[in-house]
Amino acid sequence: MNKAVRISISAAVLAAVVMILVLLSSQSRQIRHETTCTGLKVEILDSARLGFVTKDDVRGLLAKEYGVFMGQRLDSVGLARIEKILDGRSAVLKSQAYTTPDGILHIEVTQREPIVMFNNGVVKYYADETGYIFPLVEGYETKVPVISGSIPMEIPLGYKGEPKTAREVQWLRGIVSMLRYLDSDKSWNSALKSITVDGKGDLVLYPVKGKERFVFGRPEDFKDKFRRLEDYYRYIVPTKDEGYYTIVNVKFDGQIVCRRK
Repeated sequence: MNKAVRISISAAVLAAVVMILVLLSSQSRQIRHETTCTGLKVEILDSARLGFVTKDDVRGLLAKEYGVFMGQRLDSVGLARIEKILDGRSAVLKSQAYTTPDGILHIEVTQREPIVMFNNGVVKYYADETGYIFPLVEGYETKVPVISGSIPMEIPLGYKGEPKTAREVQWLRGIVSMLRYLDSDKSWNSALKSITVDGKGDLVLYPVKGKERFVFGRPEDFKDKFRRLEDYYRYIVPTKDEGYYTIVNVKFDGQIVCRRK
C-alpha cells in the first residue's frame, strides 16, 4: 500500500470518527432537551471529616434561593446559578453541579476546612489555611486550636472573606504559618494547652505542664522562638526548682528573659 492510499484511508477514518462524535453530541443535546429533571443526588465529598454542610442544607438552600428544578428540561437547569448559590455559603469551598441523561441533577460539595478558631470574647470565627475567615455554623464545631483574647483583627459578626487591612492579613498569615509549623512538630503541638493574645498584642502560649507563660510576641520568626523555648527547658529549667519562673519571654531576637511573679 503506497503512501497516498494510506493517507486517504486515514483521512476517511478521521472524517468518520468526527461525524460519529458530531452525531453523538447532537443526540446528547436532543436527549437533554427532551429529558426532564426527575431527581437530585447530593454528595458532600469530605463529610467523613467535616460536618459544616449537610445534604439537607443543600436541598434547603436550593429550595429557598433557586426554586423549582424538578420537572424542568435538563438543558434549562441553571447549573452555573446553582454553583453560585452554594459557593456563596461561607462553609462551602467549592461546588459542582451537573446533570446526567437519566434525569438526575448531581451536586458535589467540598467544605471549607478551618485550621483555627478565634474568640475575642464577643465574636467567634474560623479561618482556613488560605486566610479566609468564616463564621461558626450553628450546631456544629470542629476541633481546632483556639486563639482567644485581644485578637488584632476587626471582624464583625457573620463576616466572611479575608481580613480588611494589610496589617490584619499579615498577622493572620503569620498565625497560619505558625500553626502549620506546630502541626508538623508533634512534640510542641501536644505540649501546648492554649494560646491567647494579651493587651499588647503579644501571643502568649500556655504549656500543658508547668506554670510558665511563654510570651511569644507577634507570629513571626517562630522557628527561632521555639528553639529558644527548647533551650529554656534544656539549660534553664534543670538549674531551678519546678515552677521557679512563671513568665518566659522569647519575643526579642536571641534572648530568653525569665521572670518570677
